[in-house]
Amino acid sequence: MPSRAVLRYSFGMDAQTTQALIRFGLGRRGTEAPPTDPQAWLAAQLAGPDPAQFPRFLPSVADGLTLLREQRRLHEPVVQPALQADMRAQTAELITTAAPFRERLVWFWANHFTVSLRQGDTGAVLGPFIREAIRPYVTGPFFEMLLAVMRHPAMLMYLDNAGSFGPDSPAGQRGHRGLNENLARECLELHTVSPASGYTQADVTAFAAVLTGWSVELNTLQPGFIFRQDAHQPGAKTVMGQVFPPGDAGGVLALDFLAHHPATYTHLATKLARHFVADTPPPQAVQAIAATLHDTKGDLGAAALALTRLPAAWAQLAKFRTPFDFAVAALRLLDLPTDKPPMLPGVLNALAQPVWNAPLPNGWSDRAEDWAAPEAMIRRIDWSYAAAAHLGDRDPIEMADANLGPLLRPATLAAMRGAGSRRDALTLLLSSPEFQRR
Repeated sequence: MPSRAVLRYSFGMDAQTTQALIRFGLGRRGTEAPPTDPQAWLAAQLAGPDPAQFPRFLPSVADGLTLLREQRRLHEPVVQPALQADMRAQTAELITTAAPFRERLVWFWANHFTVSLRQGDTGAVLGPFIREAIRPYVTGPFFEMLLAVMRHPAMLMYLDNAGSFGPDSPAGQRGHRGLNENLARECLELHTVSPASGYTQADVTAFAAVLTGWSVELNTLQPGFIFRQDAHQPGAKTVMGQVFPPGDAGGVLALDFLAHHPATYTHLATKLARHFVADTPPPQAVQAIAATLHDTKGDLGAAALALTRLPAAWAQLAKFRTPFDFAVAALRLLDLPTDKPPMLPGVLNALAQPVWNAPLPNGWSDRAEDWAAPEAMIRRIDWSYAAAAHLGDRDPIEMADANLGPLLRPATLAAMRGAGSRRDALTLLLSSPEFQRR
């Protein structure tokens, strides 16, 4: 390690600026210029469309389904290259984005509406799902995102709704097939009102009947969502005391009802507050976000802006970083070319939070208790040492200053100065308590 002294906070970041980059963003990238007005910087990222630009060769949902059809015909893995290209492009955006708050929201909502590679043929359409059903809607009305998600072939395939038939429908009677309640159950339990609303099993069954006919068509020039009238359960259905007409329109009306339900606003507010504020968020924080959702009829951009105005959201280092958070922040700190090792998908495999591969429909946990086991921490330290090999001739103390500013602890700084090498010093930084939190 060089012995020369380094002036701390030479990059001029105060605690609020640092928190804006770490808590709401994804960690500072290299020595990029920090925002001069953190609140305005966050608000600006919520204005306008998604700024992310992806290669034109990435597949649309129709392209993905066409590949899936060819894979089934040829019995060859033609889907995998497209999936890997999409995964590389979308994870590279995390490292290079100039709008990290918005990008964090994209991945938050993708986790809320989990579709996982562990189920069926979702790999053909999972990348398009996030680009088409999540990204365009993160600052718009929740109903629009919910409708886009529920109609997307990725979700319909993941939760088996393409195989759900009304028992009294023509197709159901011909094939002696019935309801699959997976999509209805997860929509109620995880995506909208939550069990706190008091819905019953009868509501799940009725909602599943509402959604019969929402399916996926593979055998057309432009495969995608289709409403199959002959698979739809006839007649009106009652869900949570509301009557919905038969047909495709009944499903849209049911989603509109659920999207604007007070219990949905509270559920979404709780998850947002847990992600951005604390594992056990203060009730007043949840109430403030829920009130914003109610007053704006579910405007997700307004809810995100309300988050940035909560005093509790600016508490220093209150959240333990998941492997995803940690790896993204570390790679942004290193500021390596995104086509060079270590690339994010491989890193997250090593840290046991593989991209788009959550084990269950409730997605990845946001709580420290699920990520802070000794084995998991050892895995992080081992990876930190491997990543530090890419340091080059940069000064890790300057990097610590640039990334953490006034949040860098004197004990960490002293340990880094006493390290035997630059690589050891950077490993100490990445393994430090303050870098493990946001």
